[in-house]
Amino acid sequence: MNFTPALIYGFSERMPEFVGSRRMATALVISAIFWLLAWYIGTVYTMVALWGSTDDFAHGFLIAPISGWLIWHRRHAIDAVEFVPDFRALPVLGVVGLSWLLGHLAGANVVEHFAIVLMVPLTVWAILGHRLIRALAFPLCFLLFAVPFGKFLEAPLMEYTADFTVAALKLSGIPVYREGQFFMIPSGSWSVVEACSGLRYLIASLTVGVLYAYLFYRSFKRRAMFIVLSLVAPIVANWIRAYLIVIIGHVVGRKYAVGIDHLIYGWLFFAFVVLLMFWIGSFWREDLEVHPVSPAPLAVRFQSSPIALLVATSAVAGIVTLWPQAAERMQPARQRSQPALYAPSATGAWRPVSAGLTDWNPRFVGASAYVHKAYDKGTSGAGLYVAYYRNQGPGSQLISSANTLAANSDPVWRNIGETRRAIDLDHALFPVTEATLRAKSNTLHVWYCYWVAGQYVANPYWAKILQAKSLLFGRGDDAAVVIVYAPGEDGPETTEPVLRDFLPAVLPAITQSLERARQMGSDRQL
Repeated sequence: MNFTPALIYGFSERMPEFVGSRRMATALVISAIFWLLAWYIGTVYTMVALWGSTDDFAHGFLIAPISGWLIWHRRHAIDAVEFVPDFRALPVLGVVGLSWLLGHLAGANVVEHFAIVLMVPLTVWAILGHRLIRALAFPLCFLLFAVPFGKFLEAPLMEYTADFTVAALKLSGIPVYREGQFFMIPSGSWSVVEACSGLRYLIASLTVGVLYAYLFYRSFKRRAMFIVLSLVAPIVANWIRAYLIVIIGHVVGRKYAVGIDHLIYGWLFFAFVVLLMFWIGSFWREDLEVHPVSPAPLAVRFQSSPIALLVATSAVAGIVTLWPQAAERMQPARQRSQPALYAPSATGAWRPVSAGLTDWNPRFVGASAYVHKAYDKGTSGAGLYVAYYRNQGPGSQLISSANTLAANSDPVWRNIGETRRAIDLDHALFPVTEATLRAKSNTLHVWYCYWVAGQYVANPYWAKILQAKSLLFGRGDDAAVVIVYAPGEDGPETTEPVLRDFLPAVLPAITQSLERARQMGSDRQL
């Protein structure tokens, strides 16, 4: 006996309720996403601000529209999926929210940004279910490309670009003298700065490459191959671009290789590389036309009850609001008092001098207080710089890309290399980052580290973690950078003994001054 007419008739009676439930579910998940963005509007603002202020991340404005188009592209698959809340997503949403809180306390914007973007698919998962997440996995995960991420790659990319350019110039028969990211050839001096790292090309190429691989390939192997190509091609292309710019400046003239010509040449070259990638990828392209998915038999289609949808949405809303409220309560009251720092007086044979050793000043912006003092001991000289941070926030953070020993745009000083190491002081290892700064008539050997939560650390990421821990336990966000340096033309071999003698002499007084400043701030807060 054929029951099909009866089944269709039975479902037609339930059709208005079924469609209304799907519309309700869609409205609830959209409302939940807007609720999420409203509570984390500060994080969203910092992310959008980076899109607008940094060319490396300008593509972020396009990610959400592309994701929306991809979701529309999968609309037939969505029609075949029941919307059933999945409460397994709630603990995952809670963990991601906790990650946002820790990132917020540490001032780690990238952690906040990843957390807020990940909360969007988790919200969809919790309210509409795992079947829909499977159908929309790529469009929702593609939102991660909106996160301004990758600045840490800038330094190694600059290093590799300089390595290739110098090697290629030598192979071309052009003599080269190199110091860090700076090198000289007979026709003039060149430097590999942030804009020459190729980071913007790499990020743009990876974003386009992942999208292309999803749309035009089906097999995992072919997608992986094209994504690898989209990673390697812009790096190698940027090396060639940097080399050709130097060659143009050497042969034709610098005015043809710098300024606006430099940028136009770079982007035109990148566009050519992307088109070349697409042409190569077309040889193993697969048909990715998405066909409508046959829906399940109408009579057995199941739709969650409105009560379950409301419960899931309410749970998501509660978890979402928990972390910003916790952050507000954990953030210490903004202290009006400014920390008082004191340069150590005479320590052992080291005596403070009124004149500075050089005209160099570290670039640490937004510090609450700082001291910069020179000392001498017979024929040896050394300098001390301490910058103290309190009430940290945008524009006044200790760990920030704006804070550096010498900016690449500095007309006098250039940083020719840094490395982290541990110094043996009084039979204990003391962490520092070692750097060499050079000017036309002077060279500085520098050691620096961070003081956070009463500890000295050289790793900036570990310093961020210690700062988050300190705020989590209500101990404030006071932190500082401590820098010692010594001039010397003969390299680290002559200046390192000076610093090994100077640092232990001033470190106890520095630590005492930092602890006193933090304690006074805590007393006023209480």
